[in-house]
Amino acid sequence: MKSNGKAAANKKQKKDALLNTAFDLFTRQGIHNTTISNIAEKAGVAKGTFYLYFKDKYDLRNRLIARKASQVFLVADRALQETDLQTLEDKIVFLADHIINQFSRDPVLLRFISKNLSWGIFKSQLMIVGEEDDVSLPSIIDEAFRTSKVRYKNPEVMIFMIIELLSSCSYSPILYQDPLPIEALKPYLFESIRSIMRQQEITPTAE
Repeated sequence: MKSNGKAAANKKQKKDALLNTAFDLFTRQGIHNTTISNIAEKAGVAKGTFYLYFKDKYDLRNRLIARKASQVFLVADRALQETDLQTLEDKIVFLADHIINQFSRDPVLLRFISKNLSWGIFKSQLMIVGEEDDVSLPSIIDEAFRTSKVRYKNPEVMIFMIIELLSSCSYSPILYQDPLPIEALKPYLFESIRSIMRQQEITPTAE
């Protein structure tokens, strides 16, 4: 058992080294200018080891995007648990604000996620991230909707629209203060999120 545990820890350590190294290289010199040999050498593993974990550098990129995006969300969710907010609408706005603040503190992460994140990549990689890294973002989202007193027509579409809105509308205001600094834009952004959610509400039918 100890041997299996040590092997699993060693495997995770190598995978984390590849992911962390790739993030550093991707954000400094770009994905296209980074080779698998670059990643493996800097991570301190054999090139063949890379293929034990990833199909190619684009598979690694997709896993890395999902992991980084999930980590940002989970940090915001932990902060949310310290509040007494009741409605899902208020909770989503709180999460959006917290995520924006994280991006404001880490422009490198913002550039990487905003430039590479797509709904297809994010959705397809979430379960892989959850299985391998114990990140339970899908279950957090499911639980939020399950416990909400308000029901929505299509929660997946609604979350897609909110993620796209956050990703696209935060980039220029954070990095270039254009068309407004992000703090000045937040009221418009949050009102848009509330509008999206209210349009998706299912009105209870009278019995």
